[in-house]
Amino acid sequence: MKTRILGRSDMEVSMMGMGCWAIGGPSLNIDGSVLGYGNIKDEDSIKAIQKGIDLGITLFETSDTYGCGRSERVLGEALQDYRDDVVIAAKFSWEWDFNSQNPNIPCRLVKELELTPQNIFNSLMRSMERLQTEYIDLFQLRLPTLEFEKIPEVVEMLEQLEEEGYIINYGWSTPNPDLAKVFATGKYCTAIQFRHNIFSHNNAMIEEVLKPHNLAGLIQGPLGYGFLTGKYLSNTDLPKEHMLKNIDFNKGRPSEILSILKELIPILTSEGRSVTQGALGWIWAQNELLIPIPGFKNIEQVEENASAMDFGPLKKDQLDEIDEILKKIETPSTWLDEYQKGF
Repeated sequence: MKTRILGRSDMEVSMMGMGCWAIGGPSLNIDGSVLGYGNIKDEDSIKAIQKGIDLGITLFETSDTYGCGRSERVLGEALQDYRDDVVIAAKFSWEWDFNSQNPNIPCRLVKELELTPQNIFNSLMRSMERLQTEYIDLFQLRLPTLEFEKIPEVVEMLEQLEEEGYIINYGWSTPNPDLAKVFATGKYCTAIQFRHNIFSHNNAMIEEVLKPHNLAGLIQGPLGYGFLTGKYLSNTDLPKEHMLKNIDFNKGRPSEILSILKELIPILTSEGRSVTQGALGWIWAQNELLIPIPGFKNIEQVEENASAMDFGPLKKDQLDEIDEILKKIETPSTWLDEYQKGF
């Protein structure tokens, strides 16, 4: 089966989604650091999205922060003839503008959105306009942390939006299982988005939140933000608009990661897989509630990612071999975290 039911909803989606961060192009974080994976042409993004649909992908994840709305606009244009056949998972909670004072990167994040009913509604309306849609299938809060006492209030706001027909389900993008448990009590909460890949585990979210509440896990960074594609080498030089530009792959943690990856490659590429396809197969083997949402910048990447669905999950003996190799890492659950800025 190449499909999954999205948590406790009745939505059937492809077992893999398409993460639309990269197609938003670069933006600046509030601290001035670059967010994104370099420049991209919108026409290439549209072709890649539509190729994904042709290959059976029906879930598309985006955010108002990806390129300060650019990702949503491009996705909305690409999906115009397919809206009834796809599921859009959008995220909100940042304010931004186009005064970055950087001629190469026009937009920047300003501050976190104050979570009032009016602000959430306005954010939703702006996203719907950019996406050219009258509803959002999965509307997700994108604030990694939130005061416990504030969570029920936000849940109530989202429940109201569902009752009014603006959204169908909602979720939260957070790595914190204790916070997610409170959010999960909402009737129409159906998914939690978090980071989980071979080098960065969040098993607590799976065991303590997803399973007990029957929620989907949208997996951001399933390819370790590029590390698990095999494309980074010790002499890799990335463009200045790429958020990993300042990483030296020839020393420190990046070098260690690449060294461990060399040992993993024979396992990940078994049975004719690529490294990328093996990394996605590892996620599917963890639990059927998990839906990876790898990013893309061109048709070739979409084709490779989508073909992973033909291979499916890795087998138990392959997982055991990977676990043995990962024992060499002192703190595998957070090994890549310092290089990852999940939006």
